Amino acid sequence: MSESIRQRVVVSGLVQGVGFRYWTVQEATRIGVSGDVTNRADGTVLAHVEGAADDVDRLVNWFRAGGAPSARVDSVEVTDEPPVGASSFDIV
Repeated sequence: MSESIRQRVVVSGLVQGVGFRYWTVQEATRIGVSGDVTNRADGTVLAHVEGAADDVDRLVNWFRAGGAPSARVDSVEVTDEPPVGASSFDIV
C-alpha cells in the first residue's frame, strides 16, 4: 500500500452554487480519497484531499478538468500538507 499524502486545493471560477461540493464528494468517494470541501467567502472552493498519491492526483486532475458538469474552473492551486488521518470525505 502506498503512503498517504494530503493536499490543500483551492479551486476558483464558477464553482459555487452549481453543486460543485456535492460532485466533489461523489468523485472523491468514487476514487477512494478522504478529506473535506467547503465554499469560501471569496467565491472559491477549498478542498483537503488525503489518500494514496495517485488517487489524490486523480481528484486534483478532475478539478483541473472542470469538476462538476455545470462548473467553470479558472484555476486550481495545490499545496502539500501533512496527512491527518481523514477517514471520509465531507462537506464542511
